[in-house]
Amino acid sequence: MLSRLPLGVKRRLDTVFYLFFFFMGLVTILVTFLIVLALVLDTIKFFMHEEAGGFPKSLIRFFTETQWTPTFYDKQIGILPLLNGTFMIAFIAGVISIPVGLVIAAYLSEFASFKTREFIKPWLDFMEAVPTVVYGYFALLVVTPVLQKFFSLFGIEMEGMNALSPGIVLGFMILPFTASMVEDAFRGVPTYLREASYALGANKVTTFFRVVLPAARSGVLAAYLLGISRALGETMVVAVAAGMYPNLTLNPLEPIQTITGYIVQVALGDLPFNSFEYLSIFAAGMFLFITTLIFNLLAVYFKSKVKGY
Repeated sequence: MLSRLPLGVKRRLDTVFYLFFFFMGLVTILVTFLIVLALVLDTIKFFMHEEAGGFPKSLIRFFTETQWTPTFYDKQIGILPLLNGTFMIAFIAGVISIPVGLVIAAYLSEFASFKTREFIKPWLDFMEAVPTVVYGYFALLVVTPVLQKFFSLFGIEMEGMNALSPGIVLGFMILPFTASMVEDAFRGVPTYLREASYALGANKVTTFFRVVLPAARSGVLAAYLLGISRALGETMVVAVAAGMYPNLTLNPLEPIQTITGYIVQVALGDLPFNSFEYLSIFAAGMFLFITTLIFNLLAVYFKSKVKGY
């Protein structure tokens, strides 16, 4: 139909579509800017608030105090307990998703037949489509009781709310995302590099470890940085199964609270708008935003280091 239109009409249509997509791009940038602006302004209000001690004392307290109780009478605003819980969950998730995702991606990219790959990929996509709250209740109602029985065999007590169970489930939740990106990195390695390795007498396993993996290392690292960034920002799994206690501990069997879990806890409460307690979620959110932004920028940097062949 479009091929039959006069040239002048085609050009006008091109202009209309160009302006439409350009406007949509500007709207996306504007919305992102407004979100960040709202986050920054309320974070400034939090650090300037008299209950935080005013700036810069509040900023020093934010990074040095070891308790997070802005909603209590004795208000302490040390972000370390929330940061500890957030990174502990992300670390456990990474321990699960990094090796398993690497194996799955390597198999799909280098060893699986076309039919096998087409059978497995939809199941990975299905895992990614499951609502996160389902993963959260699975961690709470299935994984935690199993782990409690396991640790009880060794006389170790595990709390009903803990970091280990949601960390494990979160590792499998981000697995489709990381495995897919790592597979893309492997498949981006040119075929002639593999063929050169085969011509020298190497088998598929040797070719993968000596040729494909080193060539794709930047893309693999970028994929896992993005996966960890996603784990840092996960909300429902940790809100349901990790607990609501900002605990500065390295024991994954104890209850903890993440930054996202705290935001959910306070945002669903009945705190007055613009109160010190309410503003605390913006300070915590701003810190999480900066943290994930750093991970994303590192991922972009390593992705840009992928060599062109």
